[in-house]
Amino acid sequence: MKMTDSQTIDAPPDRVWAALLDPETLKACVPGCQEMSGSPEDGFEAVVVQKVGPVKATFKGGVTLEDMVEPASLTISGEGKGGAAGFAKGGADVRLEPADGGTELHYDVEAKVGGKLAQLGSRIIDGFAKKMADQFFTNFKEAVEGPKTAANEAVPEAEDAEGETDSEKKGWLGRLVKS
Repeated sequence: MKMTDSQTIDAPPDRVWAALLDPETLKACVPGCQEMSGSPEDGFEAVVVQKVGPVKATFKGGVTLEDMVEPASLTISGEGKGGAAGFAKGGADVRLEPADGGTELHYDVEAKVGGKLAQLGSRIIDGFAKKMADQFFTNFKEAVEGPKTAANEAVPEAEDAEGETDSEKKGWLGRLVKS
């Protein structure tokens, strides 16, 4: 399965680069990651728990970073074994380009699976792999950009015709008892 996409991150390329090499940031961004240790030079060891269709497995494996050109590009390669569930391996070519006030992160992902996972069919596997990649890069963007300010998140509750806000509304039984 192959996939190509990009994310615009509101941070300079050097900060995005540093986050790509930080095991704590990566652990927080990989969906289902239970443990991550290691370094960019020696590679990372990880334990990831995932459910693909009816198959739930704990994958233990390694991730290496290669072809690093600071702060422009790198290749991420990984492989994990999930016991009876099978294995997953893949990689991503990541490119960073300065953009208006931030960084454009481009990625080309390729993933392969074997064992019971491969028996699920390409539609399920492809959908799962796309979801995982999208989730990782969305989590990564949020981790690098940091928390949004309260002003951006504070949205006043709208009142309905009776002057109730959403938090005051109850189900039909609650409204009946309130009357």
